[in-house]
Amino acid sequence: MENAGYTTLTRQSGLLSEMRIVANNIANASTTGFRQEGIVFSEYIRELGSDDASLSMASAQARNTSLLQGGLSQTGSAFDLAIEGAGFFQIETPEGPRLTRDGHFTPNEVGDLVTDTGQRVLDAGGAPVFVPPGLGAIGISADGTVSAGGRPIGQIGLVLPAEGADLIREEGTRFRVEGEVAPAEEGRILQGFLEGSNVNPLLQVSRMIEVQRAYELGQSFLDKEDERIRSILRVLGQ
Repeated sequence: MENAGYTTLTRQSGLLSEMRIVANNIANASTTGFRQEGIVFSEYIRELGSDDASLSMASAQARNTSLLQGGLSQTGSAFDLAIEGAGFFQIETPEGPRLTRDGHFTPNEVGDLVTDTGQRVLDAGGAPVFVPPGLGAIGISADGTVSAGGRPIGQIGLVLPAEGADLIREEGTRFRVEGEVAPAEEGRILQGFLEGSNVNPLLQVSRMIEVQRAYELGQSFLDKEDERIRSILRVLGQ
């Protein structure tokens, strides 16, 4: 295969990866706390010699996550929490602390505040948040301070990746941080609210159509290139 064919194949591979990401964004347009994901194309250029043109290859290995604010909806539940501004809730998993914007929490049978899947929510010091039953109405202030019956009993942690740390999506609304985390000073917690997905479905559907058309154009080129090579081989074989 000639250089043009290899270049087109790498582009096709990247477009397939982007199509999967766009489809996942659309599927999670209604998922609480979901962050839209995108793909970053990189170009690699190599000199082939003084008598040949350079070779350009595309790569789509890097991804980026949109941190734009999602829409807020009021639920009235004492343990539904939304973040307004920058920041993530920190939760405990068997693999270590993870970050999420999904604030649909509830106390478990022993009083620990947990996610839908039973992962404990962590406080500002990295310890599980404990909500003792029977102490009266639960109030959660903008800085994460949890009060029961008018008395403070803890503070929900709100963090961001520290400078130089990488935020990496694991699955759904959960992220891990390669590096350290730092307090999210500008984020505010809203009790009785949930943050929706920040996916714009119309823009994502539009992008999906663009990617599909670009892929079809690349496939058409590969088909024509294949036919050209076959024609040359038939002529040479005569």
